[in-house]
Amino acid sequence: MLNNLQIRHLVHIFVYMSYKNKRDTQNEVNEPMLMYITQASSASFYSLLGGAKSAKSSSDFDIINLARQGFPKKSLLALAKKISLNIQELASILHISERTLQRYEDDAIIKTEYAEKAVELARLYTRGEEVFGAMDKFKLWVKTPSLVFNGEAPVTILDTSAGFDMVFKELGRIEHGIFA
Repeated sequence: MLNNLQIRHLVHIFVYMSYKNKRDTQNEVNEPMLMYITQASSASFYSLLGGAKSAKSSSDFDIINLARQGFPKKSLLALAKKISLNIQELASILHISERTLQRYEDDAIIKTEYAEKAVELARLYTRGEEVFGAMDKFKLWVKTPSLVFNGEAPVTILDTSAGFDMVFKELGRIEHGIFA
């Protein structure tokens, strides 16, 4: 038979072993690290910019690097054509004069500030295509005046970062069925 000291010792061993084997899961992340951009949207985003970037390797840092490195004027014009913007609309959004834009050689790398706006534009149109289910539907919506934007077409407010934010937020509302 065990005496009190032996019982206490066994209890201590049991308690120690039970704590030793238990993990503190309170601070663990249980969801796997994954990319929150779908492969289709990522591939579409890069295809709008004329790139053949792999969807598996895209990340926010890839987007940052793309904007920093810039891309040729011909990619910018291809983007405008794919999203049905004329050169005046594109120049207005990029904050560049139409004439300056035309002076760039086709293979000339556009400046970072213009590239950054072009990347945002491609991301917006990709998001719009996701929400509306088709690029043509989004292109029609973005050029239609709306009360939400004080009677202006969404494309006319894309010359500011606040305008981009407003359009992205409205797309979120539409996606969730919240109409103004």
